[in-house]
Amino acid sequence: MGIRPLAKARTSFAATFGGLPSGFWWLWTAQLINRACGFVMPLLAFYITEELDRSAAFAGTVVAGIGVGSLVAGPFGGALGDRFGHKPTLVAALGATAASMIALAYARSPWALIVGAFVVGVTNNATRPAHNALIADVIPGKDQVRAYSLNFWAINVGYSIAMLSVGLVSFTGYTALFWLNGATTLIGAVMIATRVPGRARPAEPTEAEEAAGGFGAVLRDRSFVAFVGAQFLVLTILLQSESGLPIAMSLDGFSPSTFGQVAALNGIVIVAVQLPLTRLYKRFPESWVLAGSSATVGIGYSVLLLGDSAWIYGVSIVVWTLGEIGNTPTSFALVARISPDHLRGRYQGLYQVAWTGSAVVAPLVGGWVIHTWGAGPLWIGCLVVALAAAVAQLGIGTRLTRRVATKDPEEQPEPAKSAPASDAG
Repeated sequence: MGIRPLAKARTSFAATFGGLPSGFWWLWTAQLINRACGFVMPLLAFYITEELDRSAAFAGTVVAGIGVGSLVAGPFGGALGDRFGHKPTLVAALGATAASMIALAYARSPWALIVGAFVVGVTNNATRPAHNALIADVIPGKDQVRAYSLNFWAINVGYSIAMLSVGLVSFTGYTALFWLNGATTLIGAVMIATRVPGRARPAEPTEAEEAAGGFGAVLRDRSFVAFVGAQFLVLTILLQSESGLPIAMSLDGFSPSTFGQVAALNGIVIVAVQLPLTRLYKRFPESWVLAGSSATVGIGYSVLLLGDSAWIYGVSIVVWTLGEIGNTPTSFALVARISPDHLRGRYQGLYQVAWTGSAVVAPLVGGWVIHTWGAGPLWIGCLVVALAAAVAQLGIGTRLTRRVATKDPEEQPEPAKSAPASDAG
C-alpha cells in the first residue's frame, strides 16, 4: 500500500524537476542566491532614515530613483541582449549591479545617493529581460512554462529567506549587507558566465527582419502591445499588496507586525502550491490560464468587501496569490514563445515595462482612491478591472497562442481534452 504513494511522489517530482538541462539549473541557482541575499532594496529606506539620519521624504525620493531607473532598464536591457547576446548582457549587468550596490554604500551627498539609486535601478533591472530571454534560449518551448514557474519559485523562496535574514543588520551593520548583496550578485554572474551555455549573439535576422527590426517591430505587434496593456492592469491590481493593502490594514487598526504576518501568506502559498498548480495549469490553453488567473486576482481583493478582520485579509491574500501563480510563469513563457529569436530581448524588455510601470502607478492609485473614497471602492475597482482584463486576455491570449502553434507546432503543450480546438495552443 505504501509503494503506490511513493511511486506517485517520484513521478510528480520527475514531472516538476526532471528533464531540464544543467544550464537552466545554474541559472536557477544564481537566481536563488541573488534573491536570498537581496538586502539592499528592501532596507534602503531604513538605511537612509536610520543610518544616514535623513528625512522620510528624502528616503522616498531615493527609493523613487530606483523606480525611475527600472522604468528605462527593461527596454535598455532587452535591446542590449538582442544586440550583444542575452548571456553576455546578463553577466555584464550583474557585474554592474554588484559594483553599483557597493558604491551606493559609500554615497553620502543627496545627489550621490539619488544618482546611485538610479544607477542601481538601471543595472539591476537590466538583468531581467536578459535573464528571461536566456531561459528561453536554453529551454525548449514545451518546457518553458515549467522553467519560468521554477524561476518564479526561486525568486519567492529567495525573497522569503532575505526577509527572514534582515535582522543580520543588527550584527553586521548596513555597509556589510551592501557588500554581501554585491558579492553574491557577482558570484551569480561568474556562475552564469562559466556554467550556462548561450549563444554569443542571437540568431542573425534576415534582411527583411533587419529592416523591420528594433523596438518599432515590437510596437507594431498590436496583439503583443495589447497583451502588455492587459498585464499592466492585472499587475497594478496585484501590487495593491504593497500599497492599498497596508494602508487599509493600518486604517483598520492593525500594526505593521500583523501586516507582515498576514502578508507572509503570499510567499508561503507560492512556495507550497505553485509547482503542483503549474502542472495542473499546463492542461489548459494559455489564454484560459491567463484569463482565469486575472479574474482570480480581482476576486481575491473583492473578498475584502466581506469584512475587516485579520482572517478576511488572510483569505484575500491566499485567493489572489493563486491567481498570481497562474499569471506570472504563463505570461513570461508566452512572451518568450511568441517573440522572434532576434527580438526576444526587446519583447521581454517591453513586457518588463508592464511590471515597472505598475510598480509606479499602483501606490498612486491605491493611496488616492482610499484617501478620496475609502478602501471599499478600491476593492470594487480591482474586481471590475481584473474581470475586464480577463476578458481581454481570453481574446488576446487565443490569438497569441495560435501564432505560437503556427510558429512551432511541435513544441506546444497538450491542450485540455475539453478545450475547443480553436482555443488550443
